[in-house]
Amino acid sequence: MTQAAIFEGYAADAAELVPRFEALRSVEVLAPVLDLLPVRACKALDIGAGTGRDAAWLAARGHRVLAVEPVDALRSAGQSLHSEVEWLADSLPELAKTRARGERFSLILCIAVWQHLPASEHAAAMTAIASLLAPGGRAILSIRHGPGAPGRPCYPADVDGLVGAAHREGLDLVARRAAESIQPQNRAAGVTWDWLVLDRRL
Repeated sequence: MTQAAIFEGYAADAAELVPRFEALRSVEVLAPVLDLLPVRACKALDIGAGTGRDAAWLAARGHRVLAVEPVDALRSAGQSLHSEVEWLADSLPELAKTRARGERFSLILCIAVWQHLPASEHAAAMTAIASLLAPGGRAILSIRHGPGAPGRPCYPADVDGLVGAAHREGLDLVARRAAESIQPQNRAAGVTWDWLVLDRRL
């Protein structure tokens, strides 16, 4: 399935997904890595921000956040719900519009996004993330294992391979943590997550 088709799948289900995404609490979603989030306010990037739930949570803690979301229906909802963050239409693997801004970020979140990238796009996506991360900055990725919705299929990911790709891009592994899904329907389907915390070398 093409990326455009996956985006269409999200758009078709947006009416149901927006309240579902917003009902999740960021402290629960980010629980596996809460202790590794920066304490000091910084410039942050949320890739595949959805409705902007986590971006808004970061903004409430003083961070300046750019929320990147390719699905128009989700981004429009996010702009209405969370105007305190800046929004941009862009997507992995290239993040061309984001990179064209010439900014670097001290924190990058890529939460529940990677599973929609086929293995052939992993290297380019890691290159894009590394290019946007400031020296000493931190990227946090959640890697899903398990089935997705019919209109939003999930591709498998080799986590060890991703760590290797990150290392080649100048990112060092700080932590790798396994977690169950916090959504009951996903947990019942056997969905689990690996969380990767990667720091950009100085």
